[in-house]
Amino acid sequence: MTQPPPEDTTPFELVGGTEGVQKLVDRFYDLMDTLPEAATIRAMHARSLKVSREKLVLFLTGWLGGPPLYMEKYGHPRLRMRHAPFDIDEDARQAWMLCMRQALDEQVEDAQLRRFLDQALDRVAAHMRNMH
Repeated sequence: MTQPPPEDTTPFELVGGTEGVQKLVDRFYDLMDTLPEAATIRAMHARSLKVSREKLVLFLTGWLGGPPLYMEKYGHPRLRMRHAPFDIDEDARQAWMLCMRQALDEQVEDAQLRRFLDQALDRVAAHMRNMH
């Protein structure tokens, strides 16, 4: 298993803080918007991805060890509850991870950090599945 980042530095800092998280999220949603393999998960979103981008930036900022911006604005993320209205099967999980992995590959330079984030986000994506 990949080791987490050093305790004195958060993943939030290692990805480049707010600017790094924004770039990661922008690339993730740009990929979701254009990759044919992501069509099923793109269809789960509004026509405009503006609100989704904003919410994911806020969530990832806190999740990565930065300020808890999502919690301050929306309360506890309750990810499974918020995703319950959508049919999320293994194909949807894989499509989400395809976009996130490519965004991580392009936006996070440190290979160890990339592996750590990939594994952690893969666990989150697996937890969102509500169909088998």
